[in-house]
Amino acid sequence: MRKFDKLTGVAAPMPMANIDTDKIIPKQFLKTIKRDGLGKSLFHEMRYTADGKENPDFVLNKPAYRKAQILVAGENFGCGSSREHAPWALLDFGIRCVISESFADIFYNNCFKNGILPIKVKKEEVALLMDDASRGANATVSVDLEKQEIKGPDGGTIRFEIDPFRKESLLKGLDEIGYTLEKAPAIAAFEERMKRERPWAA
Repeated sequence: MRKFDKLTGVAAPMPMANIDTDKIIPKQFLKTIKRDGLGKSLFHEMRYTADGKENPDFVLNKPAYRKAQILVAGENFGCGSSREHAPWALLDFGIRCVISESFADIFYNNCFKNGILPIKVKKEEVALLMDDASRGANATVSVDLEKQEIKGPDGGTIRFEIDPFRKESLLKGLDEIGYTLEKAPAIAAFEERMKRERPWAA
């Protein structure tokens, strides 16, 4: 999993509440078990017209936001069915951080497993960041995970909270499997000791 420490980039504003996982990646694109290639289908129903052309009014189709790495979204982002393809699609597009007042629990957890930082901030702070994001490509937002800070283009700072274990895992680029493998020497030593002390259990 890719590490996350600091990120400075364009933030795209999506002021809609209750953007569910079917909006993020519709069900017809869930046939693959590969994590790459889903970025082109991200927000498919909002991003494309019925005839398959780009919707020029959708934020990620606008020139200023085509390479956005941060998403500032309305409350309850990622609600709906539990599909890990949702963070896969965001990551494949290039989104490394989503900022919202609140997230659906399963989506929130899946983000950490895939190297995306979901940040919860207060409603009024989302409004400030949404205003910053609406300025386009010239107004970048910086996220510092170590310091747990978001800096807007005018230098204003917003602090955010995060679980210490999840923070450490992102900083090191470790999912649950990677974290377990990091403990492999200790696990192997324990198994050897058990073979000696309890040979009947081997």
